Amino acid sequence: MGERILLVEDDPQLGAQIVEHLQGAGFEPTWWREGRVLTAEGLPRVSLVVLDLMLPGTYGLDMLKSLRSFSEVPVLILSARNDTLDKVRALKLGADDYMTKPFWPEELIERVRARLRRPTLQKAEAVVEVGALRIDPQAHEVSVQGQPVELTRVEFALLAALARRPREAVTRQWLVEHVLDPEREGTERTLDVHVSRLRRKLGPQHGVETVWGVGYRLVPGDGS
Repeated sequence: MGERILLVEDDPQLGAQIVEHLQGAGFEPTWWREGRVLTAEGLPRVSLVVLDLMLPGTYGLDMLKSLRSFSEVPVLILSARNDTLDKVRALKLGADDYMTKPFWPEELIERVRARLRRPTLQKAEAVVEVGALRIDPQAHEVSVQGQPVELTRVEFALLAALARRPREAVTRQWLVEHVLDPEREGTERTLDVHVSRLRRKLGPQHGVETVWGVGYRLVPGDGS
């Protein structure tokens, strides 16, 4: 079987359709028909959570909030609520994607696949060293050849995202969606400005390489 997906959806017809499409795409879905208070012990071992918001039992955003207190498993929100404030709140609470109902099942499957291909923040991240560049996600510290580098919140988030997959390209779209502030206008041009500033702070021999047509990646520099 493929990767395990937890679906939390109270609509019996829609839930059955989603389960069928997930199975057809090679995934192994577990279907909960109501919201539950989540704990580390009660969460199944899954690679992704597909979560409705308007649920009997425990409201979807409350489930998301409690989930983020102990797990960074990716979460894709499904909701009939199309209000921007609902989307912003879900993203701020830790959702990775947001789809509004009604939707095409084929799009849902592709979003699930895309989300599973993306780097995921782990609850306890190890120190990453790429050449002479050292990133400590837990301490929120960066150094080059032992010298500390002061970064803004966005610059650090950008560098940490790239450090989770060193030497691998991360798309500009993913970085825009997951690094830039969702309450402000996040554009690829804004991302490029942050990358430019980050490069200046790290120095020309250590830093972020452009992958044309894709995005950026973190590589050891010539001076490492």
